[in-house]
Amino acid sequence: MSGKQELRVRAIENGTVIDHLPCENMFRIAQVLDLESNDSEMLLGLNLDSSKMGKKSIIKVANRFFTQKEINQIALLAPKAVINIIKDYKVTEKIRPEFPEMIVNIVRCPNANCITNHDKVESRFYVENRKPLELRCHYCERSIAKDDITLL
Repeated sequence: MSGKQELRVRAIENGTVIDHLPCENMFRIAQVLDLESNDSEMLLGLNLDSSKMGKKSIIKVANRFFTQKEINQIALLAPKAVINIIKDYKVTEKIRPEFPEMIVNIVRCPNANCITNHDKVESRFYVENRKPLELRCHYCERSIAKDDITLL
């Protein structure tokens, strides 16, 4: 064999491509989206060259479209991600996820005494700061930083 070889990944007919993920969060995002139990064709690309990020990750899932809750979860873990909706081999929509001012039932409060950890109450967090990300619990008012966020 001579010359450069290029490995190409087959395009998906229908599904979702999540691009521009930070490498350190790719597996966490895959876990949050429960991709392990998905039986559709998928690609998880890690440490790919990127002119904008240096290195990036990508998740490509055939025949799966994510809910708004899942998009909000992606936004918390990868605020610069781009979600491409693919239909009939074409990008039909590009979503740049943004988390709302109030995040409902996505984040677990780290305060063991918070009502959300004892009763069947949806967690609610206000976005105090976007950069760096800081959330505040609606019920106990505990503030948490991005690295301390645990998703439900």
